[in-house]
Amino acid sequence: MGRILIILAVVMLTIYCVVEVAQSQPSRIRVMPKWLWAFVVICVPVIGPVTWLLAGRPENTPRRHALGPDDDEDFLRGLR
Repeated sequence: MGRILIILAVVMLTIYCVVEVAQSQPSRIRVMPKWLWAFVVICVPVIGPVTWLLAGRPENTPRRHALGPDDDEDFLRGLR
């Protein structure tokens, strides 16, 4: 039972990383090209996905949050 859980965890991690590599923009991926990351994640069972998560994944960039009407000062000024 333990072996099945370990194998299932490795397969799920690999699938997660393959999908993440496929959805990433090539210009934001670090260290290696996208096709090489996909190859490493698929062909090197545990080390490939872990390496992708630590070294290849695009860095988080702060996103601009849309302001709601009640947070937009220009909108509120226009109501008066």
